[in-house]
Amino acid sequence: MTGGKLKNQVRTLRFLNGEMTQGDLGQKIGVTRQTIAAIEAGKYSPSLEAAFRIAAVFGKPLDEVFQWEAEG
Repeated sequence: MTGGKLKNQVRTLRFLNGEMTQGDLGQKIGVTRQTIAAIEAGKYSPSLEAAFRIAAVFGKPLDEVFQWEAEG
């Protein structure tokens, strides 16, 4: 399997949804603000369940919120 990186649109979607804070989003899906910050920065990949919960908060399909970018 080749390497890659999980990219996301979480920060953009928060701002498009009334400038929702990281803390607000975290509270909605049951994680800390620090976890949301790490996900946005690409330093932490959320569990599949958390990823689906984030997408549901924004009313978006999973692949509009998270994208896999293969290396090479």
